[in-house]
Amino acid sequence: MKKLTTGAALVALCVFLIAACAPGDDAADTGETATATAESPNPTKNAYFGDLHVHTRYSFDAFIFGTTTDPNDAYEFAKGGTIKHPAGFDMKLDRPLDFQGVTDHGMYLGMLPAMTEEGSPAYDHPVAADLRAAEEADERRGIFVGMSPYLAARKGEDEHLDLGVVRGAWSKIIEAAEAHNDPGNFTTFIAYEYTSSGYERDNLHRNVVFRGSEAPDAPFSRIDSQNPEDLWAAMDEWREQGIDTLAIPHNPNGSGGRMFELEKFYGDPLDEDYVDVRTRNEPIVEMTQVKGTSDTHPALSPNDEWANFEIMPYKIATTIVSQPEGSYVRDALIRGLRLADGGLTNPYKFGLIGASDTHVSGGAFQEDNYWSKVGILDAEAHLRGSVPGAGANQTLGDAAQQSDSATRTDDGSGRSFRDTYYYTWGASGLAGVWAEENTREAIFDAMRNKETFATSGPRMKVRFFAGAFADSDLDDAEFLTRAYAEGVPMGGDLLSSDVGEAPTFAVMAIRDVMAAPLDRVQVIKGWSSDGQGAEMVYDVACSDGAEVDPATHRCPDNGATVDLTTCRISNDAGADDLSAVWTDPDFDASKRAFYYVRVLENPTCRWSTWDALREGVEPRYDVSPTIQERAWSSPIWYTPE
Repeated sequence: MKKLTTGAALVALCVFLIAACAPGDDAADTGETATATAESPNPTKNAYFGDLHVHTRYSFDAFIFGTTTDPNDAYEFAKGGTIKHPAGFDMKLDRPLDFQGVTDHGMYLGMLPAMTEEGSPAYDHPVAADLRAAEEADERRGIFVGMSPYLAARKGEDEHLDLGVVRGAWSKIIEAAEAHNDPGNFTTFIAYEYTSSGYERDNLHRNVVFRGSEAPDAPFSRIDSQNPEDLWAAMDEWREQGIDTLAIPHNPNGSGGRMFELEKFYGDPLDEDYVDVRTRNEPIVEMTQVKGTSDTHPALSPNDEWANFEIMPYKIATTIVSQPEGSYVRDALIRGLRLADGGLTNPYKFGLIGASDTHVSGGAFQEDNYWSKVGILDAEAHLRGSVPGAGANQTLGDAAQQSDSATRTDDGSGRSFRDTYYYTWGASGLAGVWAEENTREAIFDAMRNKETFATSGPRMKVRFFAGAFADSDLDDAEFLTRAYAEGVPMGGDLLSSDVGEAPTFAVMAIRDVMAAPLDRVQVIKGWSSDGQGAEMVYDVACSDGAEVDPATHRCPDNGATVDLTTCRISNDAGADDLSAVWTDPDFDASKRAFYYVRVLENPTCRWSTWDALREGVEPRYDVSPTIQERAWSSPIWYTPE
């Protein structure tokens, strides 16, 4: 195993990561963004970062939360512009994104803003008068609850739903995507969210993303069917009409075990038809966002010291605890192997991305610049439960702070905090793709091929290949060409004929120059035997010249620190880049397996600690004051022949 460090290996790094370095730049010192603009297709691919989970005023809940910005505003924000938060302050990224898709809820699309427009068919909706009169946050919460029966209605049951309004909003979403799409510079996708919650508040939401400029007349939403299998059937019908699309499940952590269950929606056994339809329509999963990270759970991975990362333990919009089994990515990947052991084709072979799920038209990806998700309901620190404070009734114009009647909770220090689950949310995440150019077609194809990675917010880059590699290969200027020609990139499959005695992997990561240095790189392995699953975390590259302990498979602590009184991080620990060629030391050729990479940064202050620092109080005692931001590659699967 070999580790490269900044300096002698800079040329190799730039070759390996391509988009990370411009000619002559020092990867550690450059202040340029991660954006790579390709004037012509790059066969060894560039890294692009984007967000495919963005809500604007056309989403029923976003409008209730005070969001008045539209898809055009969302795209301007993604391109580096400044837009207004519902509470009145400015929102701006530290650098532009490469791509974005607005994904407003397909159900009741555009209906809530139409309720405020005199002459609209929705103006006399039963909740419209209350919506127009609402000023305080509690009133808006009441409207959110009052919408429940309309959102639960099936097709044809709600006489107040105007499909003309829905189609009109959908047309505006399409028009905005078309207007802002700029191939080679900034890519937009026509998209929406399918928001099924089953019948027990189990999150089965998907974002539906279209490859090109063609889209159906209206979204297929939960009003058409709560069953995702019906969504996939609609997607297949669209594809037959020349409209290619894919769906991206999100927040499996809040699904109560149903996102990756072992039976169909109505309880029938899984079969090959189900696998075929699901894998065709859902090649990737959104595994980190504001409402928690869905890599794994401490109850599922007790031997993974980093499993307890930004866990949001509840079903979505409830305080009902979500069952971990069937709700997390690593467990799902293992379930897929177990199902394959039983003779079924693996239904859970998917790539990974991150996204924001913002409901204010712009994602909050930075711990030190966090505005959370739900508009006026969590616009201030005490509203999201990160600092003590009673709050007061105020109007929308005064940013509508919480009401005096809000229930309180104690963090163990005797201090009173607002009783909310918002404090479990995170400043996450981003989608990373390896694509030949920044266009709809290239990025969509990268997602289809699962050559994607997820980050918790920073723009780290990670490459991952399987193949017959040696340590010296990472120094070869033609390594990427050979890796694509002879190896298997993330998202791909290894057969026993490709492996020899054991599979070898090349992995390389480079830090986000505007974030913390790297701590370590890990390979996470899962495997199955006779229907039983297992997992192992291997550190494969350590910072600061350290070596992996072969007995524990762990790097030593690099000594990085965080000053909680200032949130300053130590500058004498960590790496700008890490790489390794690693061979599985515990390989069994008879057992199915998957491998994916996790990259860890040095610790930094969590957003809740930044809130406390600005308020001049100590951080909540029952929340970790620091986190280790991270990136995850898509898996590579091994299948015995």
